Amino acid sequence: MTGTPTTSPASPPAPESTHLAPGARVLWRRWRGVLIVALLITMTASIALLISGGARQGSELDPGDTTLTGAKGLAELLREAGVEVVRVSNATAAAAVAGDDSLLLVPHTVRLPPEQFEMLAALPSDRLLVAPATATRAALAPGVKWTAEARTRSREPHCALPAATRAGTAHTGGFAMTAPSGATGCYPAADGPTLVSYTSGERTITVVGDGGFMTNLRLGEDGNAALAMNLAGSRGTLIWMVPPDDPGELGALVWPGSKTLYELVPAGVYWALLQLVIAVALVAAWRARRIGPVVVERLPVAVRAAETVEGRGRLYRARRARDRASTALRAGTLHRLVPRLGLTADAGPEVIVATLAGRTGQDSHQVRSALFGPPPADDGGLVALAAYLDTLERQVRDS
Repeated sequence: MTGTPTTSPASPPAPESTHLAPGARVLWRRWRGVLIVALLITMTASIALLISGGARQGSELDPGDTTLTGAKGLAELLREAGVEVVRVSNATAAAAVAGDDSLLLVPHTVRLPPEQFEMLAALPSDRLLVAPATATRAALAPGVKWTAEARTRSREPHCALPAATRAGTAHTGGFAMTAPSGATGCYPAADGPTLVSYTSGERTITVVGDGGFMTNLRLGEDGNAALAMNLAGSRGTLIWMVPPDDPGELGALVWPGSKTLYELVPAGVYWALLQLVIAVALVAAWRARRIGPVVVERLPVAVRAAETVEGRGRLYRARRARDRASTALRAGTLHRLVPRLGLTADAGPEVIVATLAGRTGQDSHQVRSALFGPPPADDGGLVALAAYLDTLERQVRDS
């Protein structure tokens, strides 16, 4: 072994920072699935919004609605015939215009609390109920009950009711029904008539099982317009009930003691969900990887050291673990250099730095930063650190 060289080797310049960040192609391959799913969701939501943007909620059988399920066409025909059409959304407004020459039209879209039904039942107006719900029938058409569903199609009246005989064939159905004694039933289905009209006190009450013949879509077919005009235009004033336009007002119209959606779900559904969660948890626990001691096994093939180093380096890079990578590089360098420097394993950092700087002629501050300094800030710094440590080892080995 010769002494310290007379000329100190120049410190190798730190290599330029190497850009190791993933490129555009790698980023596209990594994120293209997420981007495609997000794009599909956005397109689906946009199309649904465009399709439903012009429609109003609760517009079916509304005299002011021009869509296919609305009834503005019928309302305009009635106005041309001299009938005053009044659109109302609650019993108080209906009572303000009700009189002996008025007809109350209540479609199936209207839901009211019992006290409002009581107010409507006390009005002197005739009543036309379109596919009414159970609460509506019980309050405004007592004695009428559904017997079975009936397919909606063109039907003959087969009755003596003038409004039906003058209209002839009409697109009716929905529900077949039974009616009180003395009632007239028209447009029969297999289980009963789909239109019933009878007199209760001073009022004429008419119930139809389906209101499709009154909509803008069906009004021009068969005798639908004539039947709708004859039924809804029998009085000088038509009080047309509709759901409230204000969602807040609609939310206030609930029955006392009514159940929420969650309360209506059967208890068995919740038990089934609980059992499903428990089953999934048990399967997950059964199939999960156990954390235990490392099992040493003989490899079926020999793995070259270079491949192991490269694989570990790729893992460090993927996790951006520059601190662990730099720690591994420094530990390996010290493990190889300390014996060559003639030092013991318990030698302190200052002794190692001083001995190494004296052997190689490198600046002690640079040596200390390389062996015991903070981890590199970026991948380029990590590459430069590895190159400098390799230089130190080579100079010690060649000295």
